[in-house]
Amino acid sequence: MDIAAISHQLTASPQAFPDCCLDISSTLVAHLAELLPPTPAFTISVGCGSGLLEALIAYRHPRTQIIGVEVALSVNRYLPEENIDVVGGTWDLHAGAAQAAAWMFVYPREPKLVTKYLETYGNGSVQLIVWLGPRADWADYEPCFHNSSFSVYLPEDDIGLMGYEMLAIMKRRT
Repeated sequence: MDIAAISHQLTASPQAFPDCCLDISSTLVAHLAELLPPTPAFTISVGCGSGLLEALIAYRHPRTQIIGVEVALSVNRYLPEENIDVVGGTWDLHAGAAQAAAWMFVYPREPKLVTKYLETYGNGSVQLIVWLGPRADWADYEPCFHNSSFSVYLPEDDIGLMGYEMLAIMKRRT
């Protein structure tokens, strides 16, 4: 199914899609597009998987550029080839993180990778980090930001997620 057809299926309530671990809603896509920087700035999505969420954001909000990062091109099903990059493994960092204005981690597998990005590229251009995943996992990831130059914000509004999922927003302290 193409991204336009999937986009038309979105509703304000989150729903599961077979190609994404996060339940997606039109509300969530709009909220993320408001957070992420417009072009010419760009966002990298570390571990983008099929690229469905990223492609939906870009389709519905064309001024938002997201580069998906994954360990194999074959995983990507939705992002155009020019918007996907490959790293050497689940431990590897994408050098573009140094120039990205925002990073997005959706259902990341390993807190150490988030910490490694912060330690290596956290003093670069990045101003915003978005973390989406299960509420139960946040306790493992929240410490990654303790000694960083980012403040953590947990929105309480209904942003179109399932009750067991959450969004954490980290903004660079000024």
